[in-house]
Amino acid sequence: MTTTRLLQRQILPIDRDTDVFPLYVDLEEAKLDTDRDAVGGDKAAKDLNNAAIRQSTSTGRKLHPDQIRSRTALRLEPSQLLSFGTYFNAFPASYWRRHTIVDEVQLTVSVTGDGSVVTVYKSMARGHSQRVDIAVVEGDGGTFTFDLTLKPFVDGGWYWYDVVAGDDGAIVEEAEWTAEVPADRVEHGTVDVCITTMLPDMSAQLLTQLGDTAELQPYLDTVMVMDQGKDKVTDSEYFPAARKGLGDKLRVIVQGNLGGSGGYARGQLESVRKGTATYAMMMDDDVVCEPEGIIRAVTFGDLAKRPTIVGGHMFNLYSRAELHSFGEIVQPWRFWWQTRLDGYSQWDFGARNLRSSRWLHKRADVDFNGWFMCLIPRVVLEEIGLSLPVFIKWDDSEFGLRAKQAGYPTVSFPGAAVWHVPWTDKNDGLDWQSYFHHRNRIIAALLHSPYERGGRMVRESFNHQIKHLASLQYSTAELRHLAMEDVLRGPHALHGELATKLADINAFRKQWSDAQLLLDRDDLPPVRRKKPPKKGKSDIEIPGRKSTLIAAALAPIRQLRPVRETAGVYPETELTAMDAKWWNLVKYDSAVVSMNDGSSVALYKRDPEHYRDLLKRTIDIHRRFNREWPQLAQQYRDALGEITSPESWEKTFAPWTDAPDPTEGEGA
Repeated sequence: MTTTRLLQRQILPIDRDTDVFPLYVDLEEAKLDTDRDAVGGDKAAKDLNNAAIRQSTSTGRKLHPDQIRSRTALRLEPSQLLSFGTYFNAFPASYWRRHTIVDEVQLTVSVTGDGSVVTVYKSMARGHSQRVDIAVVEGDGGTFTFDLTLKPFVDGGWYWYDVVAGDDGAIVEEAEWTAEVPADRVEHGTVDVCITTMLPDMSAQLLTQLGDTAELQPYLDTVMVMDQGKDKVTDSEYFPAARKGLGDKLRVIVQGNLGGSGGYARGQLESVRKGTATYAMMMDDDVVCEPEGIIRAVTFGDLAKRPTIVGGHMFNLYSRAELHSFGEIVQPWRFWWQTRLDGYSQWDFGARNLRSSRWLHKRADVDFNGWFMCLIPRVVLEEIGLSLPVFIKWDDSEFGLRAKQAGYPTVSFPGAAVWHVPWTDKNDGLDWQSYFHHRNRIIAALLHSPYERGGRMVRESFNHQIKHLASLQYSTAELRHLAMEDVLRGPHALHGELATKLADINAFRKQWSDAQLLLDRDDLPPVRRKKPPKKGKSDIEIPGRKSTLIAAALAPIRQLRPVRETAGVYPETELTAMDAKWWNLVKYDSAVVSMNDGSSVALYKRDPEHYRDLLKRTIDIHRRFNREWPQLAQQYRDALGEITSPESWEKTFAPWTDAPDPTEGEGA
């Protein structure tokens, strides 16, 4: 016995922000002028195609906001052509084909406007499109149904529909993608949304957005906010509206700052304990959500062949048509997260639409999904444990790898997404977060690297350490060294220092001038140079390959030379964050460098004595890691089940377990 279930519906932007229109509707032509085969693993070919593939296809045509009649209805001007082959409205057929029990779908489109035409298309993994079916409106309006198979979508491909209005215009009232599913798959699951916060206003606005979406309410079990900041979300001016919208579904849990991993682990623990929701969704506090994406993620999870982690994508909060990444992997030899080799990051749908972006039509298989939006089945948490106790960084990627080893795949699912501040606007590779980046990457590699000594992990760590030393980034180098020392202490120290490590490393790093940030550039002396640049060369010239190799060879040696006397009083140069590359920094004894977020500057100063000391320690600790890697990996793997268990986390949360819910007793 089967029953019809809604998989996806046509949606339009909640607000009238024209920047996001290309994600919902598309007025542009599909210009397939890039060879898909040249965008594979061959880096040289890929680089050659970058300019062409990113070239805008925009003709300047725009959808007028007044054409949006409701969340599901759109008006077309006479003879206007409009495509729903977009991120939020095309149907990602290959993902349904690969991961779910669905093998056929039905598209139903309701259109008014005599003479209007509805055309259904499909694409294949290479991005080539084919017309599937066509229907013409006769009279005032009609509802058209198209039966569509998922059989040809093994490697990739989408379905979508275009509409051409008749002489008097048209209205696309609604469209739905449905499927016949077994009776035991008709009832939808429910989700505990777990939000870790240090930002009360943004959190409260996100909660309000979730509470104001009527269609989402049946899918929500509990919305849990792990409040870890000094300023509480309940004190935000936006909180009353959030409380009113969510009512008894909202729960605020106050605890110390245990980082993202501690906050998410608390939500995971409470969800497992409660046992009433099918899923727990990790979601960042500083995002704008497309609520329909939560419904789609739950629906996809409900119909998956096996328990599946369903992740959303991340768009740029400041450039809202720009997709940050379409699927991430952990490269096993380097053990580093990255966009998959046949994909792109920072992809602007406002410049290049989905239909003409051939690389987007191949299904993107991933190793993990970031916890800015990630749906995890409760049964997966019950079997493989909770988050690693690592404060921030690598908790989500490690969990994805752990789940994969246990037989639970992750799908970064098109049509589920949030808008978030992009990583490129942060300085987390150099500031206090560099400690967590390095320590947690090593821990994840110890747990999951398929190579005996972590592949290139140790060698790359050494190379990066030398780069930071030569770049006068002593605080970063010291934090990375401390991270390696802490890994050698073993896995059982992680829980105990979760609440204190951030304060310790912030106090530790302030010993060095490159970590002492100043808001006003004029608080530092002006730039003065003893000699002008050699042959008038610019400070920011990008060296060629030969020059780069020579600079890399000479930079460590140059650090041993005495510091120029004037450099101790006056900085020798001033570099923006984007120009503060190692090949520029190694030339100077002092430099004023701005931070990635544009809010502050720091003074970098060369110190040969410190360099010698840290270089010796760097060599010693990397030699030790090479020797002890197999034994250390076994130690961490043996402890994994214990340190991610609910029991271990309960002990960590014990100081805050009895804290009252600050919303308890309030009216909805």
